[in-house]
Amino acid sequence: MTSDYLSRHDKEVGSRSIYTKTVRAGKRTYFFDIKATQGNDYFISITESRKVVDKDGNSTFARHNMHLYKEDLDSFMGGLTEAVAAVKAKLQETSSRALDREFDEL
Repeated sequence: MTSDYLSRHDKEVGSRSIYTKTVRAGKRTYFFDIKATQGNDYFISITESRKVVDKDGNSTFARHNMHLYKEDLDSFMGGLTEAVAAVKAKLQETSSRALDREFDEL
């Protein structure tokens, strides 16, 4: 995502960027942007970007964006924390079962 894209987007939504954190994760890149509205209210814009190659070999970037407003921060973090913990528990459970099967085969 170029700074030109961010500048255009900021103008479209009437906001300005305050902070950006870029996280590269495998084939995806996540952008966490803190933005301020014209009234100096803050929100977080989260963008997922990934390269997509069509059958002809042409590439573009698919982007998905969401805005997280200050009044939703605590609820969002609570839900995200619970979801991450559930995924970790499932992974641990799956790993334990796989180990149990390996030991049973010995």
